[in-house]
Amino acid sequence: MRQPIGIISMQFVRPFTNKDLGLFERIKGLGFDFVELLVPEPDDDLDVGALCQALTDNDLGVLLAARVNAERSITSVDPMARQHGIDYLKTCIEAAATLGADIVGGPLFGGPLVFAGVRPSPIDETERRARFDRCVDGLSTAANEAVKTGIRLALEPLNRFETDIISTVSQAIEVVDYVDSPGLGLLLDSFHMNIEERSISDAVRTAGDRIIHFQANENHRGFPGTGHLPWNEITQALHDVGYKGPVSLEPFRRDDDRFGVPIAQWRPPLEDESDKLRTSLAFMRAALAMAEHKR
Repeated sequence: MRQPIGIISMQFVRPFTNKDLGLFERIKGLGFDFVELLVPEPDDDLDVGALCQALTDNDLGVLLAARVNAERSITSVDPMARQHGIDYLKTCIEAAATLGADIVGGPLFGGPLVFAGVRPSPIDETERRARFDRCVDGLSTAANEAVKTGIRLALEPLNRFETDIISTVSQAIEVVDYVDSPGLGLLLDSFHMNIEERSISDAVRTAGDRIIHFQANENHRGFPGTGHLPWNEITQALHDVGYKGPVSLEPFRRDDDRFGVPIAQWRPPLEDESDKLRTSLAFMRAALAMAEHKR
């Protein structure tokens, strides 16, 4: 059975609403096996019943990406924000169960930096330990809820510019191992790993069977195969640790290098990127398949 490869809905549109359900036919036609959706918010113009039907009609699987923020962060010093963070993760689990998704991934700890207008600042050892304890407590509670419904939470390290909580695979492993729950694993994103890891393939091997979701993203967030990441080494490492789970593509970098364009921010596509998506999908399938044949 081939490894499932999917695409995040933000490749095409954000926010994703009822009028965008027709994109699923296109996504399936491009050859993808599943779609990665942001966890729906109460004020989204999105009918959950219609969403489920559209996924079924197009034979698409679904994974969810959590939308944490400073106001719902399990690592916050603010008790209310921590409770909101736990409540939100429970909401994510409920949404996953409703939609038939078995994984909810993302920076589940909250604590955003640049995108929340926050700059990193030094912390002392007492606060560092307190952050760890708050993170573990929150994820333990959420993971217990996830286990009850057969959902798994996937903890994603983000680069140093997007968070100062968990930026490396080793930091994420420390948390996952301490929580020690079948409801919590790792989501690894090669874009962030390219910034923070000495070796992406070594980090993959260290993570091992903790990995439950992998996002195959180029160093510049473009289409896989168009940057400098060593995909043969990365897919070989995934094969070596026995990873057969979902692989998502998130090529947000657009063909637009004009001066002053805010590359860090998501932008809608200005052109039909179907051919690039098909080529990137074929590239990743070939890289994953080749790892099966190397000796």
